[in-house]
Amino acid sequence: MAPFASIVAQLAREGHRRLVVLSGDVSWTQARSQALREQLPGDWLWVGDDASVEPGCAPKALSRLLGREFTHAIFDARCGFDVSAFAALSGTLRAGSLLVLLLPALTRWPEQVDQDSVRWSDSPNPVSTPRFVRHFCRVITQDPAVIVWQQHDPLPVAPLPFAPEWLPASGEPLNEQAKILTALESMASGVAVVTAPRGRGKSALAGMLLQRIKGRALVTAPAKGATEVIAQFAGDKYHFMAPDALLACTEDADWLVVDEAAAIPGPLLGKLVSRFSRVLLTTTVQGYEGTGRGFLLKFCARFSHLHHYSLSEPVRWAPGCPLERVIASALLFDDEPGPAPLTGETFITPVEPQVWEHQPELAARIYALLCSAHYRTSPLDLRRMMDAPGQHFAVAQVADTLTGALWLVDEGGLSPALSQAVWAGYRRPRGNLVAQSLAAHGGAPLAATLTGRRISRVAVHPARQRAGTGQALIHAVSRAENLDYLSVSFGYTDELWRFWQRCGFVLVRMGSHREASSGCYTAMALLPLTEAGRALCEGEHRRLCRDARVIERWNGEKIPVVDGWASTLNSDDWLELAGFAFAHRPFSASVAALTRLLMESERPLQALRGKIERGLDDAALGSTLALPGRKALLVAQRAETAQALSALDPTRCEQLKTAIMQWQFFH
Repeated sequence: MAPFASIVAQLAREGHRRLVVLSGDVSWTQARSQALREQLPGDWLWVGDDASVEPGCAPKALSRLLGREFTHAIFDARCGFDVSAFAALSGTLRAGSLLVLLLPALTRWPEQVDQDSVRWSDSPNPVSTPRFVRHFCRVITQDPAVIVWQQHDPLPVAPLPFAPEWLPASGEPLNEQAKILTALESMASGVAVVTAPRGRGKSALAGMLLQRIKGRALVTAPAKGATEVIAQFAGDKYHFMAPDALLACTEDADWLVVDEAAAIPGPLLGKLVSRFSRVLLTTTVQGYEGTGRGFLLKFCARFSHLHHYSLSEPVRWAPGCPLERVIASALLFDDEPGPAPLTGETFITPVEPQVWEHQPELAARIYALLCSAHYRTSPLDLRRMMDAPGQHFAVAQVADTLTGALWLVDEGGLSPALSQAVWAGYRRPRGNLVAQSLAAHGGAPLAATLTGRRISRVAVHPARQRAGTGQALIHAVSRAENLDYLSVSFGYTDELWRFWQRCGFVLVRMGSHREASSGCYTAMALLPLTEAGRALCEGEHRRLCRDARVIERWNGEKIPVVDGWASTLNSDDWLELAGFAFAHRPFSASVAALTRLLMESERPLQALRGKIERGLDDAALGSTLALPGRKALLVAQRAETAQALSALDPTRCEQLKTAIMQWQFFH
């Protein structure tokens, strides 16, 4: 273990950080990591689902620590590898740090199930991830700066070539920061955004701005603990308020600074920004944040005079850091598409996930193009693309240059009993985003029995956009056999919807909640390919037209369909209302039918009329009716629906109740 002391000394001198991989059984890797902790002084944050030492946290809790800095850390990936948390952890480490990664034996790892895969594979049970594992092993074994120590092997420490001595930041602005500060100080009003990968000094820049400006400033962020660096540089000018508390008060200030703005839901952030005359937003756009790209593509696009700045030079460590390099290589963080020819014939080719094994460079280019055009990208997408079941791709190429890519996911094919259970709200198995939504929120209990492919991503090289490449890709995959439909789920904007319309898709659903990352409502559309697919598509579109007036009143978004409102109950409404009354159909799916029920019923139905006709929120309505909370209010609304149905037609009501309650008994 002695070489590690000299390694750390060199890293500190040169301003670098390094990855150490300990691969073997649990007891060996535990003993080696513990010996490192005892030998080298530092914070030694332990990140793992079973963090047995202090300080420690689970991977999913690491986001609360972003914005803080640590010396040395251990990441436990022996049972499951949350690569987003792994990358985020690397961004918190100071110069002179080791990131120790605990892995199972590399020879067994490709076939070992990954417990983290249940989050992204859409599988009911964990799956093995051989393609990602082999890719990751190839990267770490080919990088001479990575120390890969395997059980039963001697410690392999190859000395790194010496780099120039690093002069850490003194606390004064560096060149990039100074230029941005000058521009911000002269900004009379408006919104500025500073984006950069981790470790570039965004938070320090925000703190420096607070020190310089005259007047009062407020700081907000997803978590106060993540603003430690801002507080350090701002001194007594630092005043923090949580986003929801800030929105609820009438506090005023000359500046609002929002750190890690991309992690705040778009609608909430929009309201905050509108309150202040000058706003600075900082956010990380590197892949592991997940919503940073959406922040640029969606939220920032609403400001016509946005001041956008970026930082590229690292501050927390020196340029050329070995740890940053290996993580960027392993997780393919370079998502800038290369040049593409402006002319030439386009060829469409289907691609399967095995491309990672046979043509890894092409696979990496496909992933980069998909990332560059989409706003919800994280390393989980890389894991899904490599190893999740049911993934399919198609690419457009001009000569040997990639100009477009399409990513599809198998959905549907559920048994009739399971599809009915999904419709009734008794079951929500993993995966099948659109197929399950068509059943759980639509009018067809057997919708999820049909087979479809959901378009997860579509991307066209900027040099070839508006040339029909995207439509050509979709046309090519629409010829696939044994599919009832293609589907898409997207954050609704007029521009996006026009594209899907041109591709032949029909709108079948508009969600009731805005996406946190984009601030848009989720829309779903189908391209039917068989008679069964056409029947489902037409039925769901007809239902959307009939319900659009009510949905628009609830979510405030104009739905681009012909208004087909009818005030009388039909058979679809009766089925919907019975599902709400006697099973677990959600209120949002049933609200249009409930609105028609209130128009036909003469009963008081206070819990329903209070929400639908009087517009009371759940808290106020529950208080008025002396009900202890939202769950009790929903129980009352279901009971009132049952009473109203029974009063209208007791025989029909009882028949539907008997049938629907049987749907909870499925195989």
